[in-house]
Amino acid sequence: MEILALDLFANFASILYVALGLGLVIFFHELGHFAVAKWCDVNVERFSIGFGPIIWRYKRGETEYALSAIPFGGYVKMLGQDDMDPSQMSSEEIAADPRSYSAKTVRQRMAIISAGVIMNIITAMMFFAIAFKFGYNTSPPTVGHVVTAMPAFEQGVQRGYRIKQINDREIRTFSDILRATALSSGPLNISGVDGNDQPFSLVIAPNKDDRKGDTRPRIGIAPSLSPKIWRHETMQKFVYERGRPAGNASPELQNGDLITRVNGRDIESFVDLVKAMSDFRSEEVILTVQRTAEKKSEEAKTVTVTLKPQPYRETGLRLEIGKIVAVAKGSPADKAGIRMGDKITQVIAGGQARQLATDIDPLRLPEELRKLAGEEIEIEVKREGAGGGSETITLKLTPQDKTNWLPSGIMPTEPTAADSIGVAYSVLPQVIQVIPDSPADKAGIQSNDKIESVLLTFPDDYELESQQTKEIKIEFDDKLTDWSYIHWVIQVQPLRQIKLTVSRGGEDQRTVDLAPVKSEDWFTASDRGLRLEPANRLLVADNTIEAMQMGINYTHNAALDIYLTLRSLFSGRLSAKELHGPIGIAEVAYKFSQQGLPDLCLFLGLLSVNLAVLNFLPIPVLDGGHMVFLIWEAVTRKKPNARVLMAAQVVGFVFVVSLMVFVLYLDIFVHR
Repeated sequence: MEILALDLFANFASILYVALGLGLVIFFHELGHFAVAKWCDVNVERFSIGFGPIIWRYKRGETEYALSAIPFGGYVKMLGQDDMDPSQMSSEEIAADPRSYSAKTVRQRMAIISAGVIMNIITAMMFFAIAFKFGYNTSPPTVGHVVTAMPAFEQGVQRGYRIKQINDREIRTFSDILRATALSSGPLNISGVDGNDQPFSLVIAPNKDDRKGDTRPRIGIAPSLSPKIWRHETMQKFVYERGRPAGNASPELQNGDLITRVNGRDIESFVDLVKAMSDFRSEEVILTVQRTAEKKSEEAKTVTVTLKPQPYRETGLRLEIGKIVAVAKGSPADKAGIRMGDKITQVIAGGQARQLATDIDPLRLPEELRKLAGEEIEIEVKREGAGGGSETITLKLTPQDKTNWLPSGIMPTEPTAADSIGVAYSVLPQVIQVIPDSPADKAGIQSNDKIESVLLTFPDDYELESQQTKEIKIEFDDKLTDWSYIHWVIQVQPLRQIKLTVSRGGEDQRTVDLAPVKSEDWFTASDRGLRLEPANRLLVADNTIEAMQMGINYTHNAALDIYLTLRSLFSGRLSAKELHGPIGIAEVAYKFSQQGLPDLCLFLGLLSVNLAVLNFLPIPVLDGGHMVFLIWEAVTRKKPNARVLMAAQVVGFVFVVSLMVFVLYLDIFVHR
């Protein structure tokens, strides 16, 4: 009961912090309008936080202070300036009152209108400065995973690369990389250092594939992990993938365990962990972990944990290898002259030639090539000619000892990667051969069968986690023709049951159950079901002056990002599905508040900049729209026509309301 009470109190405190923080952002904006209006001796009739029906009011002097029911903004109502009654701004009777807004000079009215935006810029700097003064944890700009066949893969980016600049803009966090990529309008000049601290400079063109459901341009990289077991609210119960070796570790792994050694080898980074686990892939490993004490009065202790190897789960299916869909720049394959569109047909090593897929399972090809690291081999490829014919070419190359933390195919559209030579290829759902007495053979699958669809489902008594779905159904068609994702799911979620729908000659469809078995000589390279925390570092200023400088720079960059976002939205490079409404904003604010005051301040700073920039767009009803009319008045030396004002306000109001309805729809029906 005591723990439950503490959780409820913590949740209530987080909600309170969010409410106060969002209220402050709105308050400071309206305070800017209010203070300058008073300074210009304008009669301010109401100062309201929120819109709509008033739920609390207090009058002091000539001004009524109010809280309104709809907490998505606020307003300062001045004599002679009312968005719901634009005719006041052109009324000669109201302008006759020297304390009305419309009686003031154009410069004074410009000052009043722009004061809210200026105040938000100032408060954004303040929020950012606080965040940098105390320091907040963020993902470093280090590459932890390269998505197969994406632009980064094609340009030869490797795990451990640390990106320092993109288009001459300094990169401090991995989020900076994502923003620069998402808001790009063309190729990016990316520079930094590799895992050996050697400088690199690459030109990478992000892409956005609508067929894959991309909502923004990507280059295909993910942040680095750390050698620490994930301490996360959704992972409190399961710190490992069930059904895999980490779930049967002895003694049991716990949240926050820091892996410091593997079989006596020191581990200082994720790269070290991947290398060690890969080297010992077929062996039982002893993890030395540093475990946080349960009580503050106790010291952290060192624990040794035994972790068994994880054999691949095999089906007995030998599927057809597809064409090469990507070649990494500078890789052995690239240097040997292998091209996109080639199809690997044979591997020749030590005088022995082995065919794909009868002698070598295409899914095992990456491991077979890794075993040949450092040895010159020959690879035979089939290449289509320009005239429609094809030719067989034999090329010499030397594989490298490279591997990934996870198997290829972590997304339905991601092909299989042979990292040791630097190519990606598809594995087609066409059965070439069935191994005798294998699960596929026992299920009645035969050579030349075609797999039409796959259903992967958990048993009825399986306890789903927050990010898991009961069923995964994949139907192979003209757009989706790769088996790699199915292979990945079979390995990382071994408790799923498998049903295949197969056909012969496009007819005689039937559904069969498939129960993969553990391989005797093929082992997953690295993860073994471990769930690791993202790598993080504390981004903190050395002193108050530096915190202010960082706050100013961050405000400038955040404002620039918003304009780039708008450009990308209008150009179609960024999908409107990337937008979030008030519900999404509140949810993000709540998550930031749970991470501590610096993270909440960082979010409030971003929100302040967004409010400043978006509110100053030239849209009637918003401050930017009012500024447009003031500029018109300054140039023509006469106030806009009342009809024009009214029509513009109506159009602006309809636009803002429509936008609010749209982002609410996204919050409720798209982002759930």
